Amino acid sequence: MPTPTDLLARLNAAVDAVAAVPNGVDGYRALSDDRLSDAVRVLADLTRVAGSRAAIAAGEVARRSAPELGHDGLAQRSGHRTAIELMRAMTGATAREAATSVEAGLLVQQTVPDAATGEVYGDRPWLLPVGRAVVLGVISPAAAEAIRNGLGSPSVGVTEGDLTVAAEQLCDEALTLDADRLHRRSRELRDLLDEAGIADRERQRREQRGLKFWRRADGMGRLIWDLDPESTAVVGEIFDRVTSPKRGGPRFVDPEKQSEADVVRADERSPEQYASDAFVQLLRQGVGADSSRLLGGTPPAVRVLVCAEALNNHHGHGHIEGQHDPVSIQTVERIACGAGIVSLAFDDQGEGMNVGREQRLFTTRHRIGMAVRDGGCMWTDCDRPPSWTEAHHIDFWDRDHGETDVERGILLCKHHHLLAHDHGWEIRREQGTFWLIPPATIDPAQVPRELRSKSAAFRELIGQRSGAPRSRAGGVSAR
Repeated sequence: MPTPTDLLARLNAAVDAVAAVPNGVDGYRALSDDRLSDAVRVLADLTRVAGSRAAIAAGEVARRSAPELGHDGLAQRSGHRTAIELMRAMTGATAREAATSVEAGLLVQQTVPDAATGEVYGDRPWLLPVGRAVVLGVISPAAAEAIRNGLGSPSVGVTEGDLTVAAEQLCDEALTLDADRLHRRSRELRDLLDEAGIADRERQRREQRGLKFWRRADGMGRLIWDLDPESTAVVGEIFDRVTSPKRGGPRFVDPEKQSEADVVRADERSPEQYASDAFVQLLRQGVGADSSRLLGGTPPAVRVLVCAEALNNHHGHGHIEGQHDPVSIQTVERIACGAGIVSLAFDDQGEGMNVGREQRLFTTRHRIGMAVRDGGCMWTDCDRPPSWTEAHHIDFWDRDHGETDVERGILLCKHHHLLAHDHGWEIRREQGTFWLIPPATIDPAQVPRELRSKSAAFRELIGQRSGAPRSRAGGVSAR
């Protein structure tokens, strides 16, 4: 172990070494695309390792500033109420950045007992794998925060052991996930472990809904609208209908719909202005509408996905299409009561309907099936929901004489659909798994990249059929 003097000397040497790296833009402009990508990855490694060391120091600052120390604490003696405030003052970080570093450092603290007393500083043993990963520089403080917030604490039916196993798994997955996606993945694992708590978490999100309106001094007005997930699906679908053509949404095959989209695209208003005017018009129509008739002829198309076993047994949960968090079986049944049920059958590898080569275009039922299976654009790291995607034949219709069936189709957003056709990207499917093959100009070795479903409901279905624990099976309820 280095002495305190050695530690500071090494830190200063590290700063000097980084400062010695040329900082001119010309050096980066001279790099090839591959070399620039390598440089970005190296800098990311550097940032993660530096963040790890900063978190370790922040954790020690927090330990020495514990509330029970009163005015003798490090932060308090320095004129600050908390360790976070002291870290902000010393580093110039934002409150959130300082809090993230301190929290990650506290997880590190509990990995090492006090040398004199043997006591462990911290009361979250299920997060020990996260603290160790921070020490090793494997994950960043932001990733540690994502896992901590996503997993939560032990509860009835969810033990410290359950959460420890989940934390270990998430530290492994953190190598290929950014902090936002890691947080969603952490919440997903928590929901699988704690199905009994889904209804409570759903209720908590619903209680956070609210609409605030105020008039500004210049005569303008402003709305802030916090929506629960179910309302988000309804309003989001209306918003997509209104603005999709102006925001680069999916293209239309139907000439009439394409003509309508062209009119919207040609409108001089910005997408934000167009959406504002459209929602004001909807409100005007709604106030004067016959309450016995549906506004606009058709209601927003919101789908809730649920496995047949859960629906038949009145136990389990479902997923609103486009939403990451599950909803309780009671919410699924309420929506299904007013909307009806569409059943879709998939085999053990997630393969479904086939209409051969007699029909080139995918049907509405095909698209529903692919939306259930894919959960949105399947391209790596793309977050476009199903409503923003187009159905792509992985065996091209003309070139490969491909057939129109769910097995050989995949959902891609407009951008990635064009990229696949125009720049030589290929997609293959083997034993139920889609693989993205880059062109040789991007990767000379053309190493396949696995494409994973964005649909939590479908992953649970396949997991149950493969014998994975805590997964479920079934069919689909659609609205």
